[in-house]
Amino acid sequence: MQRLICHVDMDAFFVSVEELFDPSLRGKPVIVGGKANQRGVVAAASYAARKFGVHSAMPLRTAGQLCPQAIFVDGHPERYRQYSKKVYEILEQFSPLVEMASIDEAYLDLTGTERLHGPALKAAHALHEMIRSQTHLRSSLGLAASRLVAKVSSDQAKPNGALYILPGQEARFLAPLEVRKIPGVGKKTEAALHKLGIRKVGDLAALDEHLLASHFGRWGLALAGKARGADAGGWFDTEIGAAEDPKSISHEHTFGEDTAEREQLETVLLKLSEMVAKRLREHRLYARTIQLKLRDEDFVTITRASTLDHATQLDNEVAGAVIHLFRQAWDGRTLIRLLGVHAGGLQETEGQMSLLEEPRTARLRQAFRSVDHIRDRFGSQSISLAKTLKAGIRERVHDNPYDLPGKAAGDKPERDS
Repeated sequence: MQRLICHVDMDAFFVSVEELFDPSLRGKPVIVGGKANQRGVVAAASYAARKFGVHSAMPLRTAGQLCPQAIFVDGHPERYRQYSKKVYEILEQFSPLVEMASIDEAYLDLTGTERLHGPALKAAHALHEMIRSQTHLRSSLGLAASRLVAKVSSDQAKPNGALYILPGQEARFLAPLEVRKIPGVGKKTEAALHKLGIRKVGDLAALDEHLLASHFGRWGLALAGKARGADAGGWFDTEIGAAEDPKSISHEHTFGEDTAEREQLETVLLKLSEMVAKRLREHRLYARTIQLKLRDEDFVTITRASTLDHATQLDNEVAGAVIHLFRQAWDGRTLIRLLGVHAGGLQETEGQMSLLEEPRTARLRQAFRSVDHIRDRFGSQSISLAKTLKAGIRERVHDNPYDLPGKAAGDKPERDS
C-alpha cells in the first residue's frame, strides 16, 4: 500500500485569527508578537507585511524598521489554542493518525483512506474546504510519500493551495529548490553548504555521503537522505502519532533593556517559574533538577543547577530553587540581558514525601491546577501573583497545545540559527 502523508500548515495563523475578531485588520500589514520597540521576535506577519521583508522569528525592532506603518499586536494565545483545537477536530475526521507539529501545523497519515476520501488530491480538496468552511481560516496542504516532502510541498503551495508530489518524483521536485528549503537547514548550515558550492537541493543530492559525513557528521548523512526526499534525521525518523514526553521544560525572557534591578529580575524569575511549573502539570511530570540561565550585557552566559530532595511541579518550589541559584550567581551589579528557568530530571511521580508534607502539597497542587484551567480559558494574564503582573512576559504561542497529540517543545526538527 502506497504511503500518503499530508502536511497541513495554517496560513498566517495568528494574524488570521486576529482578523476574525477584528475585521478592520484585513488586508493591512499586521505583525503579531509585541510592540515595535521591544526586544522580542515576530510570532507572525500578514502577507501585506511580508512584502516588506518581515517574517516570523525576526526581531520586532527590525520588523518595525522594515515596515513602520505596520499594526503591531501583542496577540491572544487562548484564541490560537481554541482554533488549533478546532482544526485538530477536523483532521481527526480524515485520519486516526494525527500529530500536531505546532499550534498551526500538523501531519496526518492518509495511507489506506482512499475508499473513504478518494485519491490524494480529492481528499486534500475536501479537507481544505472543511477547514475553510468550519473555521473561516485558510490553509496550505502538502501531500507526499514522506512527511519531509509533504512539509516542503505545503510550503510551496502557499498561500491557500494544495500540492501533491507523486511517488518517485520526490528528488525531482526537491532538486531546483534552495537548500534552505530543507527542514532543519538554517543560516549556519546553509553558509557551510555554500562554501562547498552547494546551493540547490539537487547539488546536495549529487554529493557523496562520505563527503557530507566528513563535514557534518551524522547530520551530513541525514542531509543526504533529506535531499532525496527521505524522512531522515531526528524528528523525521519517527512515525506519525509516536509522541513522547518532553525531556526537559524551559522558558526564557530577554529584557527590552539590560537591567540590574534586583526586584525586576526576581519578578521575572518568579513568572518564568510559574510558566515552567504549569507546563510540568500539563504533562503530568515532576522535575528533580532546576536550572538557572543567566546572560549578561556582554552576552556571557552562565548556568547553575540544583537537585531537589524530591521532584516537584509546584510554582513556589521551582521559584524558590531558581531564585536561590540566582542570588548565588549574580553579583548585584552586572546588567542582565536574559534569564531562563529550566526543569530537568523529569519523572512521572514526585517521589516519597513525609506524612506531614503530603496533605499540604496535594492542596497546593490542586490549587495550581485550578489556576491553570482559568489561564487556559481566559489567557495567562487572567490570574497571576500580584508581583508577576508587571513582569512583561508573554506566552510562547507556537508550542503545540499540551492536550493535542504531537511533539513537545524542544522536540522539533534540528535547526540552526
